[in-house]
Amino acid sequence: MATRGRGSRFDAIVVGGGLAGIAAASRLAESGRTVALIEKRERLGGSSAMSGGWFALSGTALQRRGGIDDSDAVFLADMIRTGAGFADEKLLAALVAQQASAIAAIDRANAWTDELKVSAGMTIPRAHLVRIRQLLDHLERAAVRAGARIFTGSPADGIVLEGTRVSGIRSGGDLLTAEGGVILTTGGFSRSRELLDLFVPDQADAMPYGGVGNTGDGLRMAWMLGAGLADIGHVSGTYGQHADTSDDEHELLTANYLGAIMVNSVGERFTDESESYKILGSAVLNQPGRMAFQIFDARVRALSRPGVPLSDMDRIEELGHLVSAPTIAELAQRIGLSSEALEGTVRRYNEMAAGRGEHEPIRTGLVNGIGALTPLMTGPFYAYPAVTAMTSTYGGLSVGPDTSVRRVDGSRIEGLYAAGEVVGGFHGASYMTGTALTKALVFGFEAADAIARG
Repeated sequence: MATRGRGSRFDAIVVGGGLAGIAAASRLAESGRTVALIEKRERLGGSSAMSGGWFALSGTALQRRGGIDDSDAVFLADMIRTGAGFADEKLLAALVAQQASAIAAIDRANAWTDELKVSAGMTIPRAHLVRIRQLLDHLERAAVRAGARIFTGSPADGIVLEGTRVSGIRSGGDLLTAEGGVILTTGGFSRSRELLDLFVPDQADAMPYGGVGNTGDGLRMAWMLGAGLADIGHVSGTYGQHADTSDDEHELLTANYLGAIMVNSVGERFTDESESYKILGSAVLNQPGRMAFQIFDARVRALSRPGVPLSDMDRIEELGHLVSAPTIAELAQRIGLSSEALEGTVRRYNEMAAGRGEHEPIRTGLVNGIGALTPLMTGPFYAYPAVTAMTSTYGGLSVGPDTSVRRVDGSRIEGLYAAGEVVGGFHGASYMTGTALTKALVFGFEAADAIARG
């Protein structure tokens, strides 16, 4: 990538090379601003490149082709409900109002797929699968063509002030100044045990995941300037990942949203499987061994979507992480559970699904209360042992709708902006599938536009 010298001057500096950062750099460069994108790792992408590529969007062409009647109002209402009243509704309204910028960027990158589904936090199919690497590469090429300078292997060491205004950053002994401002897009703190212990100690035992560079650098730097925090205590891991998943494999499975049940290591159901996978993540951390099995039958197995994150049972079976057996009793033996216990759990669940009795915990739908339950009766039967993974930390810095970072008292830190996972306020108590990537792209652009507006 580019080289830099001591005392380099730019109109703007973007710190962090995930989706939000690349979007901000490309927008700034295309507007004629000189911009530096600083990334601590040797390659751009961050958590975005490791994600499944789901975007939450409303009123899209794909929805219209599928006859799905969605609206901005329903999208907003779903996010407010999912956040249990803790999310900043001004931020949510801005996200919905500006989602056209994300749709246009995906159009330009030709990164759409035909996959559309209902997922965690949604009452309507709104999760759009996008070829995330194609989108990232398109934005990076656009940034470079427009003159952005990209520095990889360059961690930011601190934010520089001129009076009370942010005027640049320090990186590797160099001073980089930015007349228009600095945008933090440094990701979250999923790889920082120290910050997890500090903010959400009950989640600290979740499997570390997300971008390897997500150690809370931007959050720490802004915090030292008096930045406020939002949603930080609501951060939760995501249930559905095998304990042996590598950083190169996106292996989250949500067969529970297709009809699977979840049982703990003694073969008992312990939660409503239709809840958000963030809520499920917390529930699993409280179970023996901090793990749970997704148990399903051949009917659910037939719903696998090869190549589609969250639903690709074929790939998980190829990896050797899916256990199968002709009967529930034999499946229990193969995963080390009591046959009697698992058979009893499945029998009681089947009775509830068929409307012939109640079984605690009560479950009324497949995902978010939507979709009819069906008994698990068709062999062979399957088990996927999964844990809670800290894939992202969706709480962070307090910002305004223009992405300006706010102090604890609500005042602006002049010259400092933030977008993406480093920001809080969008999710509240839980998380709608696809909103993390949507907010990264939308507010990466908005941060650039805020600087351009002066």
